[in-house]
Parts: sequence; C-alpha cells; structure tokens
Amino acid sequence: MVNAKGQSLEPQQTHLLKPKTRKGKRFLEKRGPKLVEDAKRALFLYGNDTSKTVKEVLTDLHKIKGTDAHSFSRKNPDVKPFESGGEAPLEFFCNKSNCSLFVLGSHSKKRPHNITLGRLYDFHLFDALELGIESHRPISSFRGAGTAQVGNKPAILFAGERFDSEPDFKLAKSMLLDMFRGQQVEQVNLAGLDRVLVAYAAGTSERSLLLRQYKIAFKKSGTKVPKVSLTEMGPSIDCVLRRSRLPAVDLEKEALKQPKLTKKKEKNIGSDLLKGRVGRIYMPQQTVDKMALAKPKGLKRERREAAAEKKAAKQNAGSGSGGGGAAEGQQQQQQQQAKRQRRAAAAAAGGGE
Repeated sequence: MVNAKGQSLEPQQTHLLKPKTRKGKRFLEKRGPKLVEDAKRALFLYGNDTSKTVKEVLTDLHKIKGTDAHSFSRKNPDVKPFESGGEAPLEFFCNKSNCSLFVLGSHSKKRPHNITLGRLYDFHLFDALELGIESHRPISSFRGAGTAQVGNKPAILFAGERFDSEPDFKLAKSMLLDMFRGQQVEQVNLAGLDRVLVAYAAGTSERSLLLRQYKIAFKKSGTKVPKVSLTEMGPSIDCVLRRSRLPAVDLEKEALKQPKLTKKKEKNIGSDLLKGRVGRIYMPQQTVDKMALAKPKGLKRERREAAAEKKAAKQNAGSGSGGGGAAEGQQQQQQQQAKRQRRAAAAAAGGGE
C-alpha cells in the first residue's frame, strides 16, 4: 500500500518505509498518486470452483483488456469479496500485482457461471458487482471478423435508459468504463479506432445486460466523411446483474476528490485595471547623506554659490566690527587731549599768581 506522498506501507504496519535506493524511490513514485492516472491494470483470477463457460469468458475479457491485465491460473478458495474477511486475500494479490481492478470467476449451484467485477481504492475493496452468465459465444467462433490491434483504444457505447436511472446499471457502466477505456488521451487517431464495445440494457429480464464487440471498417463514401460499417467480432455475452456492493458515501467522496490545479497565491502581488500587474517590495531604510553618490554639475554650482555667499557674509561682518573699534579709539584720543589741555590751563594759572 502506498500513501499520498508515495511512501510504502506494508499490511499491519504503522510506520512508513522509506526507500533506500534510487530504484526503490522510482518504483514507489510510479505507484504513487498522479494528476493524470495511468491505465488501470486488472487482475483475472479464479475462485474455488469454475466452469468451462467462466474460463472462456475470462479469457475473452483478458484479450479485450490487452497488455494491462494480469492473470492467475490456480484456484483461490479464500477470495470471497461479498463475505466478511474474504476481501483480505484479494487486496493482498492486487497489491502484489499493482492492480486496481479485478475479475473473479466462480461457479456454484446457487450462483452458476458467476463473474465478479470490482475496484479497489488505496488497495482496499471499493465496490463490486456480480454478473451471471446466461449465454456466451467466444471470440474464436467469429472467424473472418478480424482482430483488434494491440494498444488501440475501443469506442464504448451504452444503450438503454437504465444506465442513467438504476444504481446497479450505473455501477456496471462505471466499471466497464474503468475496465476498457485504457490510457486517458486528449486526441484519438481515426485510423486507430478499429472496434467498438456496446452494452445493451435489454434482454429477457429487467436486470439483463448484453455485451457485444464490433469491428469498425471505414469505406469510401465519395465525401470527406467515410462510410462506417460494423461487423461483430466477439465476444457475445448475455448476462444478468446479481449482487452488488456499493461504496460508503464518505469513502466515495474521498476517492473522487481531485487536487486543485490553481497556482499558489503570490504574496505582495496584485492587479490594477490601468497598470496591470502591480507588485510591492520591501526596502530597508537608507541613509542617503552618507552614501557615496555621483553628484551632478548642477549641485556643484549650487555649492559654489552657497560658499561665495557665506564668504561675503563673513567679510561684511568683519568690516562692521573693525569700524566700531576705530571710533572708540578716536574718542579715547579726544578725552586724553582734553585732559592735557586742562592740565596746561591749571599750570598757567598757578604760574601767574
């Protein structure tokens, strides 16, 4: 068993087994979940008792499935999908063979010529459907009809309103699509479309299901659209729906869950109708004054003018302060001269007496 991350879990094991080699890692990645799944493999095996009709039906279904099929030749009496505990050996075999689909053939007095179709999710039984074979005409009896080329995808057609209304027929439609659709592709070459599988919701009873396969031949029609002719190539299987095992609601919801394909949200990015894509970035605080930047010539001229103005202001301030000192010196000289004159006048007055 493989978890969502592609890591291996063995049965009855609680811890993860990490790959020790690159080859083991690639092996687990192939088995892990993918956005676009590979073609589902199917396991064909026998129950406790089988019949000739059951073996022929399994052989024909194995041929239709092609290379995405794996078969067991021995009997498996413990495999019983509709009984409690009977699905454990089946899950083990599917896990070993890397198969998510299985076709089990059995035969008993109560349910003669019984075919069980089933699917697994995470290598655990998901759902199952029993088909009782009423008549069968194998591929080997259709001589001259031709064979399908290996690897070509068949066209699948469902005829009948029961496939859209009744639960068991809906389950049969889903299983047949998973069984025979092969690899998912976006385009199909018209030359490779060589057969068509048709399922009819008709027959002798209300639960009858008819399976047919036709060979497609394209013939000239005189126009661009070729004329299509169908020739039955086998197998021709008439069966009836028997028991069914539907999945739980929560398990079905989990199995149908798909990952979101949207991109991760980008931080600090928005959109504007005028500017388009707008982003916001973080810029740390910058000290432009201390940064060694290239200074243009215009700034140099401004610095020279500022320096000249500063120098002129200093000169004006210096000249103003020097004029004030000269006036004070002249006033002191006048005071000293007035003192000398008074002294001389006093001396003259003393001499006249």
